[in-house]
Amino acid sequence: MERIETPKFPLIPSPRRGDKIKINGEIVIYKILILVLVTFIPGLELRASIPLGILGRKIELFNLTLKGFDLNWAFVFFICVIANIILGPLVYAFLDKFVHHLLRFGLFAKYYHRKVEKTQNKIKPYVEKYGLLGVAIFIGMPLPGSGSYTGALGAYLLGLGYKKFIVANIIGVLIAGTIVTVITLIGKSIF
Repeated sequence: MERIETPKFPLIPSPRRGDKIKINGEIVIYKILILVLVTFIPGLELRASIPLGILGRKIELFNLTLKGFDLNWAFVFFICVIANIILGPLVYAFLDKFVHHLLRFGLFAKYYHRKVEKTQNKIKPYVEKYGLLGVAIFIGMPLPGSGSYTGALGAYLLGLGYKKFIVANIIGVLIAGTIVTVITLIGKSIF
């Protein structure tokens, strides 16, 4: 019986080993997991995971040397952006639960009501008008200290609602992902 060869598509699992994702014969599931884990590191997020996925050279991260994965830029962009978009709402929801848990303690509740809620009431008109755009731009600037973690914290403390934060997070992550990808591709083409 003659075996029929199936065409090779870059993201289709191998028919012989359907449990592993292959790209050009290379198993990349562990690389995807590493990209997602690096994306989940506070302060780094996709600002580190996109270069790690696109570049083919060694990259130092916290005294740990990682060899770049040299993957397709669109694939890396997709994986890292989706992971970072998922991260934002998780952090916001965790903050909400954590703060509500702490509000059971008198000292924290007193401080929270006196400082945070008073400030939220003062700036409410500005948050209503500029909050979504401001948080999106803050998340989208690929600078140290900005990103989904700090964007979620800022949005929560400013009183920006959960749904508005999700929209701001998506916009901001797309902006940051685009900027980091373009800079990485320019750097890769120069060197």
